[in-house]
Amino acid sequence: MTPPPPPPLRDPITRRWTVFVAVSLALLVAAVWTAGAVAERRATADLSRQARASAALHAAVLRSELAKHRSLPFVLAQDPDVASVLRSTDPAGIGALNRKLETLSEGTRAAVIYVLNARGVTIAASNWRQPTSFVGSDYSFRPYFRDAQRAGVAELFALGTVSRRPGLFMSRRVDGPDGLLGVVVVKVEFEQLEADWSSAEPAFAADAEGVILVTSIAPWRFSTLSPLPAAEQRRLRAEHRFGEAPFTVLDLKPPVAAARTPALVSVALPGQPSARFMAASADPGAAGWTVFTLTPTGATLRTAVAAARAVALLIGLAACGLGAALLRWRGQATARAARQEAARAELEARVGERTAELRKTNRKLTIEMEERRRAEAHVHLMQDELVQSNKLATLGQIAAGVAHEINQPVAAIRAYADNAAVFLERADPETARSNLGLIAGLTDRIGLITDQLRAFARKTSAPLAPVTAHEAIEGALLLVGPRMRQQGVRVVRSEADEDLQVMAERFRLEQVLVNLLQNAIEALDGAADPEIAIQVSSRRNQVRIVVADNGPGLSPQAVKTLFTPFATTKPRGLGLGLVISRDIVTEFGGELTLEPGPGARFVITLPKAR
Repeated sequence: MTPPPPPPLRDPITRRWTVFVAVSLALLVAAVWTAGAVAERRATADLSRQARASAALHAAVLRSELAKHRSLPFVLAQDPDVASVLRSTDPAGIGALNRKLETLSEGTRAAVIYVLNARGVTIAASNWRQPTSFVGSDYSFRPYFRDAQRAGVAELFALGTVSRRPGLFMSRRVDGPDGLLGVVVVKVEFEQLEADWSSAEPAFAADAEGVILVTSIAPWRFSTLSPLPAAEQRRLRAEHRFGEAPFTVLDLKPPVAAARTPALVSVALPGQPSARFMAASADPGAAGWTVFTLTPTGATLRTAVAAARAVALLIGLAACGLGAALLRWRGQATARAARQEAARAELEARVGERTAELRKTNRKLTIEMEERRRAEAHVHLMQDELVQSNKLATLGQIAAGVAHEINQPVAAIRAYADNAAVFLERADPETARSNLGLIAGLTDRIGLITDQLRAFARKTSAPLAPVTAHEAIEGALLLVGPRMRQQGVRVVRSEADEDLQVMAERFRLEQVLVNLLQNAIEALDGAADPEIAIQVSSRRNQVRIVVADNGPGLSPQAVKTLFTPFATTKPRGLGLGLVISRDIVTEFGGELTLEPGPGARFVITLPKAR
């Protein structure tokens, strides 16, 4: 027997509460969902910018590594000693050339340098002392030999036939009066570069066919980004480029391509479940190569969505609570008017109802306090990500100057190498040796700049430790120095004690100094006699670092909003540099202030290391 339908609701208070609860739940769900969707879109856009900057930085590092070695085959192809040995095959000349190549390999950190005759047989090599010596080996089957014979220059990434180690072979043809004499080959390996990449997000470089050549994830080497035709696989194996590599397709969903627009992909790292990453690519300057980076998205997106939903939920609950209070007040007024004769019973029921509501409110407050604690932890994490984004943005601003700073020693290396060849032809080995020494010094200078860039870009969360203020200033000046020299800015330093130490974290302190120096350089744009003064002094248990310029200074309005987020006087500035710098100094237990004076005068006060 079917039970009779329930009677319709007759109490208007009950009807109002039913409608209110239904509408409130619908609005809360819609608000929480909308806030999460908006936060996810914004976080995805931020990750896209971060991934693009990371890919560009990885490509710049690889480009620098390749540029260091590309001049070697050219210089050796013009070396009269190489041509003389190829013409005469004199044993004494071969021995001297072996030693010369050995010295060059050690000085340039090239894996191996060797010289092939016109038939493709190795007559001299930098590894001539080792059991794996290339001397006497026939490499006429290698494409880099045939292509260099035909076109004069060639590059090929392959496994070594003896060492079985992957590397990039750079070759150049050596010509004599009667035509081809042989080919000079330089092999470059990327173990150190891959180790540097492995400390950050996953990164790899693929060739034009989509074969992964250089990677921070070793099991991905020689995998492909798309299926490789069987004919192409047979050709590569016939050339002995990648050994017996199966050319397994990397399980990226969706597959990535060399594009300027970052995209979300899913992939499983070795020994880990599948996860989402923001994939970005950049051109490293090698023929057909593309550098890819995979920036993790999980924690960032989850944090942004959770924080936005928590805020929306708190606001929605507050609004619902206010509406419930109003509705309840009206219901109580109606109930009192309708039940005047049952005042005592109504009062007892109300006391019980209030007691239950208080318990519910207490539980709700406890939950909200826990959610607020988690939200604050998420805010701290997002602040760290903002500091890292500011650091990468600063690197982007100084990249052009650093590239100019590297190009100058590279051009000097070329000139010194040419001069050395001329002095050797004139039988002046002492002057040639001096030129080679200058080349080594310039190479160290390039290495110092790229090492500082990698160290500055690395995301750090190290605890506070004694840091020498002089070294932090030197690191910051190394990064902004090229731009200072381009703009003609003079630096005046005054340090009471170069060994003075403060409690800080070095690379984050360098980030603060770079921000202040960048602001000073921009303020001095167009000044007649631009000058930046850096002073370091000690007072009791504190150390003061002053960065001042002789520019026009700050307007009263700019001083009022100096440390306010998103307040900026720059046409394309975000207004976050000084805010982030002040927060970093505050975390060190110090203070960043602006002192009155001619120009802009910023003072960093830090506790002295005991």
